[in-house]
Amino acid sequence: MTITIKALSEMMDKDVFTTRGLYCGRSTDLIFDLEKFRISSLVVDAVRDSFLESIVGNKKGVVIPFGMIESIGDIVIMKHITPTSMPTEIEKE
Repeated sequence: MTITIKALSEMMDKDVFTTRGLYCGRSTDLIFDLEKFRISSLVVDAVRDSFLESIVGNKKGVVIPFGMIESIGDIVIMKHITPTSMPTEIEKE
């Protein structure tokens, strides 16, 4: 399938849900890997009271690896994540 500029723009401003049906937020941007000529990540705005906001807090622009995206149509469906699989604190050296 050839991806056109129109197809890329249609990925923006879509509601994002997990495979378990939990609302995460809205897609706001794409990150490209220009060396491999492909999309590497989808940026999601974790809206207030969403599942993603409960995991990351008040962070905006959460970067989701494109491999976690299951489908994009009227909505975006991403693989379900669990808070226990997320690191709780960044270790300082």
